[in-house]
Amino acid sequence: MIDPKDKVALESFRKAGRIAAECRRWASQNIKPGVEIRHILESVEDLIRQRGAQPGFPAQSSRNSIAAHYCTGWDDPTRYEHGDCVKVDIGVHVDGYVADTAISVDLSDDGRWQKLIKASSDALAAAISTVAEGVAVGEIGAAIERTIVAAGYQPVRNLTGHGLGRWKVHTPPQIPNQSETGGGRLKQGMVFAIEPFACTGKGYIVERGKAEVFMMVRPPMKAKGLDRDVLRDIEAWRGLPIARRYFRHRDPEVVEDTLSKLARQGSLMRYPPLVEAEGVMVAQTEHSLYLGPDGVEILTAGA
Repeated sequence: MIDPKDKVALESFRKAGRIAAECRRWASQNIKPGVEIRHILESVEDLIRQRGAQPGFPAQSSRNSIAAHYCTGWDDPTRYEHGDCVKVDIGVHVDGYVADTAISVDLSDDGRWQKLIKASSDALAAAISTVAEGVAVGEIGAAIERTIVAAGYQPVRNLTGHGLGRWKVHTPPQIPNQSETGGGRLKQGMVFAIEPFACTGKGYIVERGKAEVFMMVRPPMKAKGLDRDVLRDIEAWRGLPIARRYFRHRDPEVVEDTLSKLARQGSLMRYPPLVEAEGVMVAQTEHSLYLGPDGVEILTAGA
C-alpha cells in the first residue's frame, strides 16, 4: 500500500515500471534461436543499471514446459532453440520500489505458440479490465480462467500474481489465475502484479532442477564457515532475490559453501525452476499495476 500523496514512492514505482517495459521490449526483440540465454539476462540487467536502477530480482528466461525461475549460472551455455516457447521475466527496483513484468516469445517457424501466447495476453487484458477498488481477487482469477479456457487452454492453477512493495517482490494480495472464493479485495493504494500463465495441459507446476535464485528470509545465525564477504554481498540486496551468478567475483567454492549453510539454517530460501508437471508448453504475460484514486495505472505498459 502506498499513500497517493507519497510522490517519491509513486514516481519510483513508475520509473521502475518504465525501465522494466524498456527491458521487456529489448528482450523480446533480441531473443532468437542460437542466442545464449545468459547473454539476454545479463544484457537486461546491464540495461537496468544503465537507466539508474537495479534488478528487483534476477532476470529469468524459461523455455517450453518451464514456467518460471529458470536463471542462468555464471557459465551456463544454454541457447534458445527453434521451436521454443520462451518466457522472459524482469524485475526492476528504484530505491527498493519494485516493478515486475513478463512476456512470451514464439521461436517456432510456423507460429505454433501464437494462440497460446495470445491466450495469456488476452487473459491479462481481461484481468486488468476487472480491476477496481473493492473487487475480490477471485473475480480477477475468474476473468483469467474464463479467457484462457475459452481459447482452448488451461491456466496454471498453482501460480499467482502478487502484491509489490518496497524491498519486497511478493506481498499480499495473491491474485489467482482461476476463480476462487475468499482471498481479499483490492484496495486503493495497492501495487500488484497480475501474471496469467496459459498451458496446453492440466496446469500444475512442480519444482524441478537446480536452484540459481535465492532470497534471504531471516537474519543469519552465527555459523562456522560463513564467509563474511559473501554474506555482506547477500545482505546488500536487503531481502530481494539474488542469483548465484552475482558472485562470480568470489571464490565459487566459498560461495557455494556459504549459500548451502544459510539454506540449511533456514535463513536463505532456494527457488528452483518451476516446471509444468506433464511437460507441456506454458506461456506467461505480466504487468505491474497501481490502483490509485483515479483508477488503475499500468506501470509497466511502456510508451
